[in-house]
Amino acid sequence: MSAPTTQRTNVSEREARQVAEAAREQDWHKPSFAKELFLGRFRLDLIHPHPLPDDESVRRGEEFLAKLRAFCESSVDSARIEREARIPDEVITGLKELGALGMKIDPKYGGLGLSQLYYNKALALAGSASPAVGALLSAHQSIGVPQPLKIFGTQEQKDAFLPRCARTDISAFLLTEPDVGSDPARLATTAVPDGDDYVLDGVKLWTTNGVVADLLVVMARVPKSEGHKGGITAFVVEATAEGVTVENRNAFMGLRGIENGVTRFHQVRVPAANRIGPEGAGLKIALTTLNTGRLSLPAMCAGAGKWCLKIAREWAAEREQWGKPVALHEAVGSKISFIAATTFALEAVLDLSSQMADEDRNDIRIEAALAKLYGSEMAWLMADELVQIRGGRGYETAESLRARGERAVPAEQMLRDLRINRIFEGSTEIMHLLIAREAVDAHLSVAGDLIDPEKTLSDKAKAGANAGVFYAKWLPKLVAGPGQLPSSYGEFKREVDLSGHLRYVERHARKLARSTFYAMSRWQGRMETKQGFLGRIVDIGAELFAMSAACVRAERLRVDGEHGREAYQLADAFCRQSRIRVEELFGRLWANTDDLDRKVVKGVLGGAYTWLEEGVIDPSGDGPWIADATPGPSARPNERRPFGA
Repeated sequence: MSAPTTQRTNVSEREARQVAEAAREQDWHKPSFAKELFLGRFRLDLIHPHPLPDDESVRRGEEFLAKLRAFCESSVDSARIEREARIPDEVITGLKELGALGMKIDPKYGGLGLSQLYYNKALALAGSASPAVGALLSAHQSIGVPQPLKIFGTQEQKDAFLPRCARTDISAFLLTEPDVGSDPARLATTAVPDGDDYVLDGVKLWTTNGVVADLLVVMARVPKSEGHKGGITAFVVEATAEGVTVENRNAFMGLRGIENGVTRFHQVRVPAANRIGPEGAGLKIALTTLNTGRLSLPAMCAGAGKWCLKIAREWAAEREQWGKPVALHEAVGSKISFIAATTFALEAVLDLSSQMADEDRNDIRIEAALAKLYGSEMAWLMADELVQIRGGRGYETAESLRARGERAVPAEQMLRDLRINRIFEGSTEIMHLLIAREAVDAHLSVAGDLIDPEKTLSDKAKAGANAGVFYAKWLPKLVAGPGQLPSSYGEFKREVDLSGHLRYVERHARKLARSTFYAMSRWQGRMETKQGFLGRIVDIGAELFAMSAACVRAERLRVDGEHGREAYQLADAFCRQSRIRVEELFGRLWANTDDLDRKVVKGVLGGAYTWLEEGVIDPSGDGPWIADATPGPSARPNERRPFGA
């Protein structure tokens, strides 16, 4: 076996945590429904009545959606994109002419100025036509140049770059490296100050849009020196700059039209004027950008759910077995019910989070993260169930179905395309840890010094006093609440009664908070190592959030006179399904195999079970596990492929 050749940056576990902690938004200036939920406080008033968009944003949004739908129906051939693993140039040209590159950019810079709500609706629509097109538009605007410049850019930077991003230039975001994923403390790409420039050296991996991009947001480490604070810093880099080489166009199991590559920087000069924010603020900029940027993935997941429901309905009504449509067989019907109810809930979570982002009254960092986590996991399950409902036809490719005279339904492609969402922009495991950190922030703020081994006795004493005051007020409130009163949330009691589900959420929010407090008391400083427990805590919070959003959305649709009765039915079905999952998760908080699993893992890594691997052949090729990313000039041809070139 070949050994890795990459020069690794050695960083201790504590140093890595410190870098991640420094990048967090430390303060909460606005209320957060999800943060309160994890603290055992069910603040229904923060989301009900459901926030609504203003008339002008609706008019502009609906007008653009109509144009986008017409374009996608006439010009986007998803089968061709899948077959050729490319988005045709004429599709990109058409999207540019529509203004789709500037959906979120202010009209004064040539953009459309759509709200977050309608931007997400547009992504869901475009992503349903072709997931590769949705990914390109999302990466360009949600995490590419427009979003960080909108929040952190200077006026000069906005004037220089936003008009280009709105109409002509595609952008990409470059953070990940061959040996650096979710641990940015080990970032190896450097940006060395040199006069009025910075000189970039390094390699970036999985650069979505990087193969075709005109502008790049690059995260690089500035060395600390006289006059330079240093630290991870964000830059806008021209993709055509000397020394920028796209060394490979990556291919994946799904999203075959995605323009994702490996980009090398060798002695690339970047003007200091292209630095976004101060030195050392790069990670904070990235995380803040993702607060709303993460909503693009659940948008496309909700769209995928809608498509899965349509295909399941049409196929299960057409296909007959044992004298009746397969939909009427309980084993299949339960899957259809799951898809319908979950699609309703995903759209409820998405629209609620998006509208809260537009109103800017609430801090939605946890809501957006929960939407990404929950949407990506549930969409994958829905696509998997659709493949099962379709049977052998679900596993067969659309091209094969077409060739033998049947409707070309790309169910297996949907499954492949959706799989990446559980990894993109924060894997499920990383999202669990990120959300868990925010969920316990109040506890760490008052009692963190008590469990920090490096704090002095006087620090611990002070923390103990502060914790005593906080918990004396907080803990008694977790004993009883409105969820125990049969009359609570009576406005949700219609022909179908949703009030009981909201009482359930209130009771179990308090139970969730009690469980978290008990775990912190039990494990203290070791709490951060209990990732299985933390993941279940977050998953419970996600279910409670989704239940709340589903009920609030159902009531809004009832008031608006839009399918209110049916919405109540779907919300009721979702909540009943969700409650079963919540009960299982609560049970697994304390009854699980986490300790045994750790022992088995140590045995696996120590070679105790290598005998179990005997009897198979490994078809993997040779080469290092992690490619060499040593800085230097590129020895490979430039694979950059700008559209229209």
